[in-house]
Amino acid sequence: MAFRYRLTVAYDGTAFAGWQVQPRLRTVQGELEALLAEMTAVESVRVEASGRTDAGVHARGQVVHVDLPKRVNTVYFKRGLNAQLSGELRVLGVQRVAADFHARFDAVSKEYRYFIYNGMVVPPSLRLYRLQEGRRLNVVRMQAAADRLVGEYDFAAFAAKRGDGSENTVRRLMTLRVVRRGAEVVVVARSNGFLYKMVRSLTGFLMGVGMGQIEPDEVPLMLEQGERTARIQTARPHGLFLWQVSY
Repeated sequence: MAFRYRLTVAYDGTAFAGWQVQPRLRTVQGELEALLAEMTAVESVRVEASGRTDAGVHARGQVVHVDLPKRVNTVYFKRGLNAQLSGELRVLGVQRVAADFHARFDAVSKEYRYFIYNGMVVPPSLRLYRLQEGRRLNVVRMQAAADRLVGEYDFAAFAAKRGDGSENTVRRLMTLRVVRRGAEVVVVARSNGFLYKMVRSLTGFLMGVGMGQIEPDEVPLMLEQGERTARIQTARPHGLFLWQVSY
């Protein structure tokens, strides 16, 4: 008999080749599975996440589930995991859940936040977690474009192609906010699901709007055409955080 547990995980993605296990590369999933197998004395352990993050992307509230061969004390188990994990990877919570709980399929929404440092010199402590943009971003224009993106649409124009291109590209974007706090501009995106590199593409597009390169009222046509063009840039990964997953 197996016992299912839900883990809330945070990580600094700088030194990881993404979430998913890859041969000869350091990944978040790989490190977590290896330690779980060692602590439970089984040959292998498989963890299922709410979704994958790319190389360089960070997480504040990634959720995973794992089946363990025996019951564990969640307080001591969390403490034991964090005592042996690298400082770049932390388990924030461990919770016993029903056997049919699924970290990915049961998720109602996911929230990502992309952080931009809108200034000429990024403070050293933020250099791995903020995209630097020296040109002034007009957040009023950015929000006007963001408002036109909220809703259920085909977001093919705002995703990088993956696989054979047969994926359904319709998503419901529940929230897309652009907030300025001093030199920092934050893009907050919440959806029932995101396409490959969708948040980074939305951010790159909104930055183009903020710099006057694209008009907000062009959004409906771009959605309708559904074609990825050079006008939609993909922001670099290091400013992106998987913020929280809701169930």
